[in-house]
Amino acid sequence: MSYRPCVELQKELLEGVVSGDSPSTLLLVEHDPVITLGAGFHEEHLLLSRQEYQQRGVEIEATERGGDVTYHGPGQLVAYPIFSLPEVAGHRDLHRWLRDLEEVVIGCLAGFGIEGRRFPPNTGVWVGDKKICAMGIKVRRWVSMHGLALNCGNDLDPFSYIVPCGIADYGVTSLSRELGRSVTVEEMKPRLAASFEEFFAAEKP
Repeated sequence: MSYRPCVELQKELLEGVVSGDSPSTLLLVEHDPVITLGAGFHEEHLLLSRQEYQQRGVEIEATERGGDVTYHGPGQLVAYPIFSLPEVAGHRDLHRWLRDLEEVVIGCLAGFGIEGRRFPPNTGVWVGDKKICAMGIKVRRWVSMHGLALNCGNDLDPFSYIVPCGIADYGVTSLSRELGRSVTVEEMKPRLAASFEEFFAAEKP
């Protein structure tokens, strides 16, 4: 699905969750090649000219999510949880929400025998010193949109066109690269959805 129509769909779903007319919804999509610019974007993190991106068939979209610049493309599984943030001990915590999303991915990777980890102060999930899952969210009235991008079998070369998430010193990796075999989005969709369901169905302390 193209990026911009997916953003509009998320906004519609978010309004429904805020009003109580719609349930929380998890969108799992692949995007056409696109570079997205978060609220913390720095122009110098685009390493090519706008024309060069266009020549390579990569769109550029400004977005309201947090974070800097990242890339989405075929073979990458993007998850957008349009969820009402859970209450814990009577309050909601944006940072806990990000840690929860990281935990969902870490649990999913464990099912493949991959040890995912956090790498503070950077948000996302890492394998060793390489990022495998980027995250950026926006919250309105305690309902979240945008989400996470998990590299499955996508071409990693387009990440060299940018400074991914504004982090210059570390690279990116994918499930396919870590496992030494092709891992498709279709294989990952039910696994990631199950990890969301298992994590958020569990009782929280």
